[in-house]
Amino acid sequence: MRSGWRLVLVGVACLVGSGSVSGQGASSGDPGEEVPPISLNLRDVSVRTALATIADVTDLNLVASDNVTGRVTLNLEDVPWQQALALILESHGLASRRRGNVIMVAPRETMARTPAEATSLPAAPLTTERWRIKYARAAELASMLRGENGVGLLTERGRVAVDERTNSLLVQDTAERIAAVGQIIAQLDVAVRQVRIEARIVIARDSVARELGVSWGISAAEQGQSSGLNASGASSGIAENGGLAVDLGSAEAPGTRFAFGYLADDVLLDLELRALESEGRSRIISQPSVITANQRQALIKQGTEIPYQEATSSGATNVEFKEAVLSLEVTPRITPDDRIIMSLSINNDTVAQETFGGAPAIDTNQIATRVLVDDGQTVVLGGILTTREVSQLFKTPLLGDLPWLGHLFRYTENSSDKVELLVFITPRILVENLAAH
Repeated sequence: MRSGWRLVLVGVACLVGSGSVSGQGASSGDPGEEVPPISLNLRDVSVRTALATIADVTDLNLVASDNVTGRVTLNLEDVPWQQALALILESHGLASRRRGNVIMVAPRETMARTPAEATSLPAAPLTTERWRIKYARAAELASMLRGENGVGLLTERGRVAVDERTNSLLVQDTAERIAAVGQIIAQLDVAVRQVRIEARIVIARDSVARELGVSWGISAAEQGQSSGLNASGASSGIAENGGLAVDLGSAEAPGTRFAFGYLADDVLLDLELRALESEGRSRIISQPSVITANQRQALIKQGTEIPYQEATSSGATNVEFKEAVLSLEVTPRITPDDRIIMSLSINNDTVAQETFGGAPAIDTNQIATRVLVDDGQTVVLGGILTTREVSQLFKTPLLGDLPWLGHLFRYTENSSDKVELLVFITPRILVENLAAH
């Protein structure tokens, strides 16, 4: 057997319990000379052990980097050693490089460097730097530096640690990489812009929305597709401003689904709602407001929890609760031109008349959509109609109760009152100097 560098790992005899190897070793020559096909039957052995096995049966000079890790299972019959080696390398993100009569194996990132870089990096001294992160989460930045979700920014010897208590990063690497990491942190550790979400939940007569200038529906031609928003839900596209034109007619029962629209820009919404409320034509039941960071979800919820009794397996009863709420989940995203894309999820739960096993039944209406609005523009959610039928009996005392003739002195007046639940959502971008302070 020829002399030279060859990877020797702990006890090839240990392979007897993990698999079998067959093949005829080469007598002499460089890597790549004619070597008979080999057969490998390895089960759950380390990658380094598998490489050592190939080097042993083929009489190759093979050196593996310290970063070669992982385990592998192989069952190959009469394949060229080059193919067996390539399978192991590809399945574990490794690459090989030949220097003279020696084959080196290392991770692809290491092999991507030039030989001069690979030789000089280990000799470079390491330095340690600490960054106090102001706005971002130190753990998320550390994950990015390590390359857990992609290509990392550290060298092979680089290390990063997180101090959760002070939200700090400790990075150890070469001076060149430390400088690059500092530039990246300076670009990412910035104050996130914030959005104020204002919601107004109003009960109004069905004509109020039209008087406020609400345009229901969306034009499919404006959106560039054949489908649009309808009374059953929303399309997956973005509703561009100005595309609202048509009424949301539906074959479904009226008042069972949300409708969607924009409010005209020149409407003084608060003044209009107060005026309608003073006339008894509307009532503002809630006016919540919440501030959230860009691309962070805000939740607004209003309603009640309904108690009911539920029997246990032991015969006892427990008091459980079901929610019947109006909830709004809003996730804003600020565009480069200071407009806002809002991902909206609105759910309106009401108590039904029926019960099942003592538990109250809940009627649910839900819509999930994504809209593009200007800063300060109002989106309107409506379409939940409630009709109240009222019957009143008027009669003349005594005479109205006479048999046969009583109907001449009494009459019944029937009236219906239709109201609509309207939800006005207005996003406003907060000025950046608030975040800076």
